[in-house]
Amino acid sequence: MSINSEEELIQYVKDDDFMMDVLKAAKELKLADWWVCAGFIRIKIWDTLHGFSQKTAPPDIDVIYFDKTNTDEAEEKKLEAKLRELKPGLPWSVKNQARMHTVNNIPPYLSSVDAISKFPETVTALGLSLDANNQIRLAAPWGIEDALHMRVKPTPFFTEIQERAAIYEKRIKEKNWKAKWPRICVEHVPGEENTLF
Repeated sequence: MSINSEEELIQYVKDDDFMMDVLKAAKELKLADWWVCAGFIRIKIWDTLHGFSQKTAPPDIDVIYFDKTNTDEAEEKKLEAKLRELKPGLPWSVKNQARMHTVNNIPPYLSSVDAISKFPETVTALGLSLDANNQIRLAAPWGIEDALHMRVKPTPFFTEIQERAAIYEKRIKEKNWKAKWPRICVEHVPGEENTLF
């Protein structure tokens, strides 16, 4: 199987009942600037390109939004509880990107898509949402080419500073994605690849 464009990726998502159910549940929360992101999409792409007949269960389902009016972490826990009511048994994780810069000790994000652009890997910097007519919206600030070519590399944000590059390398080692998806190619940050391997 192959995915060659954003349109084809969106069609694969439309045809996936599980993914659509997740997106519709997230939409029920009526959050500002909301997206389901990261592994939720990457896993779909890699499973499809590897020809897996059985879906890989995501370790978590990341729902992000951007709301400066309430940055209390407790609100995120309430939203996770609502999602567990709507779709029980799923590993929901909800994070307001209007506060996550304080957790990550970086300048404030401008929006959810700005936050996505600063995720560690380009293949993770992807988001899906639904518009008012339940049409799928795709956020891909670094494009989808790396995901489609199964090429793991850091976003520019994670190559600017040595500490971030080290975080990227640590994640790559801990995630060990190649064990599950052997056809992926992992790129390392020059000068960092031997610090952890």
